[in-house]
Amino acid sequence: MKATIVTIGDEILIGQIVDTNSNFIAKSLDKIGVEINEMISISDDKQHILNTFAQLQNKVELVIITGGLGPTKDDITKHTFCEYFEDTLVRNIEVENHIIELFSSVFNVAPSQINKDQSLVPSRSTVLMNQNGTAPGMWMQKENTVFISLPGVPYEMKDIVSNVIIPKIIKEYERPYILHKTILTYGQGESIVAERIEAWEDALPKFIKLAYLPSPGRVRLRLSARGTDKELLENEIQERVHSLTKIIGDIIVGFDDDETIEVVLGRLLVQQKRTIATAESCTGGKIAQMISSVAGASKYFKGSIVSYATETKINLLHIPESLIIEHSVVSAAVAKQMAINVKDLMKTDYAIATTGNAGPSKGDSSAEIGTVFIAIASPKGIFVEEFNFGQPRDKVIDRTVNKSFELLQKEILQNLL
Repeated sequence: MKATIVTIGDEILIGQIVDTNSNFIAKSLDKIGVEINEMISISDDKQHILNTFAQLQNKVELVIITGGLGPTKDDITKHTFCEYFEDTLVRNIEVENHIIELFSSVFNVAPSQINKDQSLVPSRSTVLMNQNGTAPGMWMQKENTVFISLPGVPYEMKDIVSNVIIPKIIKEYERPYILHKTILTYGQGESIVAERIEAWEDALPKFIKLAYLPSPGRVRLRLSARGTDKELLENEIQERVHSLTKIIGDIIVGFDDDETIEVVLGRLLVQQKRTIATAESCTGGKIAQMISSVAGASKYFKGSIVSYATETKINLLHIPESLIIEHSVVSAAVAKQMAINVKDLMKTDYAIATTGNAGPSKGDSSAEIGTVFIAIASPKGIFVEEFNFGQPRDKVIDRTVNKSFELLQKEILQNLL
């Protein structure tokens, strides 16, 4: 079963908002064995929408559309549905009663007529109730293709997809199993990883595909298996992952998309009953942001000092001005003192410190652009490493964050020995 996801809205095309709906829908469909054929973003133009529908007709079994279901005149999806399916709008009493109840309980007012008109739906559509909003979803079929229209508001869309559409597809359609396993590696580039696992990759069965998903300082390896025998797929994936760990176990830090290195580090810290703090300069608080994004991080993360300016390093982190003058603000000596001081200030077991020139200009330091020093303080001592991550600026920052996590994980594991 193949599907296409269509987002409607000029605000997406001009970059005013980011399309997160397609990502959620794609993941939800993939989990139940529906293959995503393509994702399309189109403008709020009736003819453009009609042309897109016609192009997708019988090309895929499922077309899911988000957006254009609001109460204002620029929301034209329902009227366009009626034209494409040669249908007319009728008032759905269940939806109208829901709208009245929603306005009464949430806003303590009666809905206006424009709000109640959200209950107008194509007469031949299957209504998908929107428990969190006024615009219902619509399910309509033409020949071999089902067209589903959903509100663009993310939390409204997610509820309908999770609680209505996915159960309906599972009940009404036979689908193959699609299983994924993601292996997260740190510290080696895509080409090096590929070279190390070349023989392993060549030996994969035809129903398992390998994809490389690189980013600065890390590579995710995604195994995807497709077939009708779920147990066979699970066993094969498990066996292939087991054999892979024998080859590159030294750089594997986690599994699956949710098993990021931040999650792995958090689990290690909780298991050891250890805590951590960060002192960041060139990374601007990004390390702290990623650590604190993990649920339950308050158990081990004490806080961060983002000492972006030199005077902040002196005033808040208590880095001696003489040390900065002697070694430069971007130096091993300053990174080391940053880690020591934030560890002492926050009274933690571990600390990460970063200082560097991310560019585009050198700022307060004479160090070459791309130069970064990362210090890791632990119960057993402290060490500093120097890197040159080149350019552009975003790459330098991302690689610094990823390398910091890699160094920290190795240090934590060594402290277990």
